[in-house]
Amino acid sequence: MTPTRRAFLQRAGLGLASLGASQSILSLLARRYQNALAASSRKLALLVGINQYPETVCDCPPVHGSALLGAVTDVELQQELLVHRFGFQPSDVLTLTDEQATREAIESAVRSHLVEQAQPGDVVVFHFSGFGSLVRLRSANDGSTVLRNTLVPVDGVLPTEDAPQINDLMERTLALLLRSLPTRQVTTVIDASYAEPGTTILGGIRVRSRPSVPSGTLNPAERDLQQRLRGQAGLSNAEGFLAQAPGLVLAATDVNRIAAESSWNGFSAGLFTYALTQQLWSTTPATSVYIDIGQAAGRVEQVVGRLQQPALMSSAKALALKSSVRSYPIIPEQPSADGVISSVEADGSQSLWLGGLPSPVLANYGVGSLLAPAEPSGEAETLFQIKSKEGLVAKVKPFHKAGSVSALEPGQLVQERLRLLPKNLPLVVALDSSLERIERVDAISALAAIPRISSVVVGEQPADYLFGKTSTPVGTTALSLDASTGSVALQGGQTDADRVYGLFSLGRTAIPSTMLDTEEAVKTAVNRVTPQLRALLAAKLMRLTESQASSRLGVRATLQVVAPDERIVMQHTAQRSPWEVPESRLVSLLTSQGTIPSVSTGSKLRYRLQNFSDRPVYCVLLGVDSEGNAIALYPSITQRSGPSNGDASVVQPGDTITVPPPMGSAEWRIDSPAGLAETHVVFSHAPLTQTAEAIDKATRPAGSSRKISPLSDPLAIATAILSDLNQASRDQRPPGLDIGSDVYALHVDRWATLSFYYRVDESEASA
Repeated sequence: MTPTRRAFLQRAGLGLASLGASQSILSLLARRYQNALAASSRKLALLVGINQYPETVCDCPPVHGSALLGAVTDVELQQELLVHRFGFQPSDVLTLTDEQATREAIESAVRSHLVEQAQPGDVVVFHFSGFGSLVRLRSANDGSTVLRNTLVPVDGVLPTEDAPQINDLMERTLALLLRSLPTRQVTTVIDASYAEPGTTILGGIRVRSRPSVPSGTLNPAERDLQQRLRGQAGLSNAEGFLAQAPGLVLAATDVNRIAAESSWNGFSAGLFTYALTQQLWSTTPATSVYIDIGQAAGRVEQVVGRLQQPALMSSAKALALKSSVRSYPIIPEQPSADGVISSVEADGSQSLWLGGLPSPVLANYGVGSLLAPAEPSGEAETLFQIKSKEGLVAKVKPFHKAGSVSALEPGQLVQERLRLLPKNLPLVVALDSSLERIERVDAISALAAIPRISSVVVGEQPADYLFGKTSTPVGTTALSLDASTGSVALQGGQTDADRVYGLFSLGRTAIPSTMLDTEEAVKTAVNRVTPQLRALLAAKLMRLTESQASSRLGVRATLQVVAPDERIVMQHTAQRSPWEVPESRLVSLLTSQGTIPSVSTGSKLRYRLQNFSDRPVYCVLLGVDSEGNAIALYPSITQRSGPSNGDASVVQPGDTITVPPPMGSAEWRIDSPAGLAETHVVFSHAPLTQTAEAIDKATRPAGSSRKISPLSDPLAIATAILSDLNQASRDQRPPGLDIGSDVYALHVDRWATLSFYYRVDESEASA
């Protein structure tokens, strides 16, 4: 843990000996897991995070001084969540980070902090962030070998001929230790992976797998402990991890895929852990807490493609039972929030932890943004303004309004009110290591000529996408696992071209629309992908408006497949609306076997947009299809369930509209190839006049295919949407607030963006 982080936690009264854990989830419906526990139950957590692996353990030289960057941040994310949202006492949350996290220390902490203290009905959370590994265990009797999954402790030194014992923490040992708990209200979060990637750096991400598969013998003490615990539980040696582990297991990825961490402006974290904790910050007290794996998986897939696929598993079934929506076994005891006050300084400034905001939003959260207490103490709302920000921590001071100058207390939760975003935010493109020096020089020159596109060297600064080359077929994303070696490889053969340039996710998954099968010069390739770069920048801007957790508009959006078989895919609601939320139609209509919601090519889709507030709202949809092309959908006045004033984009109070309408002149048919798609449904308190004009200019002729048309200039539409939302928020800004001309200022009472991520599959069976 860095000195800055340690100082912050100590100021918050959460010293190293008291941290906590748990984050991120994925998949898509199936069943609920368990009813929430009684508030009187004790809650215990053990959180483990390791960045500082020595080379003798991780089998690779540390990059820029550290094997990993975000594992300790994961522990901090979980600590803040469990203490401030779920009522864990700081003394009941034990953390082991870096040099503290030896194999013996982890096993001892599980026994002393969890097993020996827990009582029937108590809540227990175990979280591990760090390297996972496959190991080849060699039998001392006949020399036969078997592959096993392990968690790598800081002292998991690789075996040698002179010291052949493997000192990792066996996954089975952890499962058996947790099974010895007297409670079954157990959640295990593993943000690590077991695949053999051959590297710890892949594109623009760090992989949480030991790059090789060591071979050795099982530590005798570990073997004896396993045998004793199996005997106590009445389990055979053949039974695997899931059959042995109690409760709910949240895994960052499937067994044959990688888990990754990413870097943003000022901080790094596990993709899975950040997604989970951010979702749980926004949950509502006194209700069952649902983990929407599909939403979290969509955020993960944006960064690394399908190389990582989180999984939610339950030992209630014999084998891995995946589900996208499960009940979390802890009820939050505090209001939903975007952050918490961690300390108050002598000059009146306060330190604010902002881990409840989505990572892309937090990375670009502007100085000057306003927040307020999650539970107001009087009629005049006290506002607090961000004065500076570094990573997950901001400095705030009271913003004087209506005589409200009271300071927040440490531990008090806050919610955002006014979000400031920079107007000239660029798309950051990293130059992949596959490029030779002369290719990098040409790429830098070509990218510099494109407005609002900047380039960096991969791994040195946070980036949005990669520009590189490949000799594998376009669209290759699948991984194959060699069961005998545990090694992972991309599937597919070679193309005839040696230099196929294009854009990739940070995990090096190709964006299909940017690839060609013929050779070309670097500058020619950059010029060719310029439209896609502008579309990706438009998508980045829209992601920064995502506000399902913080918006106070009374709106809901539902994505439906209407053909060939009608079903609901996803449904999102603005969660802090002061109006009563209508009963959901979601119930048993969701069905999927994947980690995120999916639809098949050829399907026809429709959104149902509902306004359950007492005021009209205006709406528009902007998305990116699975091929990387931008599309826009604008409402029609037909097929409403209530009255209309004739404005095509307005949704009156109590009204529901469909986009596109069932009997309209256009249908939304999915004709794009397999891949990840996203749609952002934007609601505004004021008319979206600039947006309507931009869509009219940027929409290409629909033709005869009766599908929603792609856009010639999606960046102009995204900019128009932000301008309209900025204008709609003007009357909600407090007097005396100075807003610069270089930022958008969006108020949570005036807008909502509900974001949908889903996968397009090639057949209905896979959906």
